[in-house]
Amino acid sequence: MNKKLSLQDLNRLSVDAFKAADKHPIIVILDNIRSMHNVGAFFRTADAFKLEKIILGGFTPQPPHRDIHKTAIGATDTVKWEHAKDLLPVIEGLKKDGYVSYAIEQTEQSMSLEHLDINPETDKICLIFGNEVGGVDQRLIDVCDYSIEIPQFGTKHSLNVSVCAGICMWEFTKPYLNEK
Repeated sequence: MNKKLSLQDLNRLSVDAFKAADKHPIIVILDNIRSMHNVGAFFRTADAFKLEKIILGGFTPQPPHRDIHKTAIGATDTVKWEHAKDLLPVIEGLKKDGYVSYAIEQTEQSMSLEHLDINPETDKICLIFGNEVGGVDQRLIDVCDYSIEIPQFGTKHSLNVSVCAGICMWEFTKPYLNEK
């Protein structure tokens, strides 16, 4: 028999234990995300993968808000976050601090996600996700080290930004799993 685990069986970290735990060196940046439900999903996924921080840019809604909390289910209390009106100096600063920056966007030079090559011993990562309609702002793409796209095989050429985030956060987290 394959018994479903209860919440107690999962042995999840407490809020305090999560805050004290070492994080994967991945920062997620949201460039003018409109939907509070998408923002909440980013928080929840960043918590699931124990990421370093989320930076909310431009008009991206900020906690506390019930619509963000509804989707985040408490992850706004665990994941560090900050807001920046202009993300360009934020990304430039992270790059100076040794972060490799990836715009999650379809561009002329974007690399398909399966070709991702991360060195978990040295790489710190910054992932930039763009607006649900317009994508990542071109000014931000221009300063990023890479553009990454998710291969797609159907008739649509995009994914919901929070679905895209889940796929990318998992792929970028995998190289670090054996390091901790």
